[in-house]
Amino acid sequence: MGKFVIKNNVIGMIGTNCYLVYDSEKRGAVLIDPADNAGFLLNQCRELGLVPEAVLLTHGHFDHIGAVRELVRSFPMPVYAGRQEEKLLSDPQLNLSAAYGAPVTVKAPHLLDDGQEISLLGRKWKVIATPGHTEGSVCYYVEQEKALFSGDTLFCESYGRTDFPTGSGRALRDSVTEKLFVLPEDTIVYPGHEAQTDIGHEKRYNPLAV
Repeated sequence: MGKFVIKNNVIGMIGTNCYLVYDSEKRGAVLIDPADNAGFLLNQCRELGLVPEAVLLTHGHFDHIGAVRELVRSFPMPVYAGRQEEKLLSDPQLNLSAAYGAPVTVKAPHLLDDGQEISLLGRKWKVIATPGHTEGSVCYYVEQEKALFSGDTLFCESYGRTDFPTGSGRALRDSVTEKLFVLPEDTIVYPGHEAQTDIGHEKRYNPLAV
């Protein structure tokens, strides 16, 4: 097993962090929240000699799913998302894409439950259901690598909005404090927007920790 490599590409009109994750000794790659510009992401994979093997979605907003359909057409592969996010992924009104004039829908045949583990890149990825930003938001925790992909649930000294369809401020607070702040403090957080952080920092400086 090689080094766990996380490459961040900031893509799309909202500046979404689209993570390309791979093992330095393997050819497979995982794409997390591919917001847009599938051609760029595929070209990056080609340059690195990687073959995409899965797409992981933290939630279904348009700025996290825009490139999914084209990626899957180029490389048939599973698309994973939280079980409660299926309706939002299939509804351009709920996922906000209709409001931006480019309706997008995604079928995620692999719907995940809280606590479920999937095996990718020779590692276990634990699904943590974190409703709040959307009802079906999830985070992906790779304990072996001390890595948490938090989507729009947890940001550096901030957190996701809850005024969109299916959002809930109370649920978000509970998700962050009860499910994420209990992780080891040296867990690196890779959020859906802006800079990375870690759990220890957020327990001290995030508004939800006050």
